[in-house]
Amino acid sequence: MEINRLKLAHFGNIELLAKQVVEGFITGLHKSPFHGFSVEFAEHRIYNKGESTRHIDWKLFGRTEKLFTKKYEEETNLRCQIIIDDSSSMYFPKDDGISKFEFSVYAAASLIELLKKQRDAVGLSLISDQIDVHTQAKSSIAHHRFLYAELEKRMISYDPNQKKATNIVQSLHDIAELAHRRSLIIVFSDLLDDPEKVDELFRALEHMRHNKHEVILFHVIDGKKELEFELGNRPFNLVDMETGERMKIQPAEVKESYKKAVTAYFEELKMRSINNRIDFMPADIHEGYNQILLQYFLKRQKMF
Repeated sequence: MEINRLKLAHFGNIELLAKQVVEGFITGLHKSPFHGFSVEFAEHRIYNKGESTRHIDWKLFGRTEKLFTKKYEEETNLRCQIIIDDSSSMYFPKDDGISKFEFSVYAAASLIELLKKQRDAVGLSLISDQIDVHTQAKSSIAHHRFLYAELEKRMISYDPNQKKATNIVQSLHDIAELAHRRSLIIVFSDLLDDPEKVDELFRALEHMRHNKHEVILFHVIDGKKELEFELGNRPFNLVDMETGERMKIQPAEVKESYKKAVTAYFEELKMRSINNRIDFMPADIHEGYNQILLQYFLKRQKMF
């Protein structure tokens, strides 16, 4: 029987899985056209005359006859705030493989691991109809362990049958103020709030840009079901996971009109993001985590 390693997170192994994802990504990166970039940052920096000699690494001086000072975790290069939409629509699909919420948690854990390797500070926010969790960005080992523990706790306790509404707009406004100025803000959401609120959504994202934040918006989707509408040729009873509203449909009868409407909506999100200098990327839960890490990596290279 095949072991579903994704489910191992329920036994406290999110950090281990994140390390495996990141090591695989780095190995692939070195074999790719991006091999000239480094995802490792030195733990030392050259000593500048006039600085305190307190942090000089004398053992390294003995080997190299050059003066370097030890680089501590507070001397971070980047502050990153990871936001995960924790509303009920993110728990889709409930009974078929990994959900959008689980995918986002594993992706976030992998980013935390990569940020840790780069000596960057990272914070975590979980949002639904309010901000459920928010931590400031830090780079200490204890803080990373706390973030992994918080993600594991959410994975164990979340109930796919619980109805949690979305109010991503207000939460993004609040986090725009709470996050340290000039942060990289990474958002994981299926963006399935009321389509009539698109203007409000982008006002919240503009608020982040106004506060000097860089933004990556990962649009988490189940491409097979939510985009291609591959439900099979039989009647279905669709249930809104946030309101409980039900609708009986025959997929074949509405597939083409559905695909046209949803494609137009997703394209609007993409174009509005481009116009607001927000990096927008569809994140299909069936396509793995390298797509997430590479997008972050390229964004970071542009920022420095």
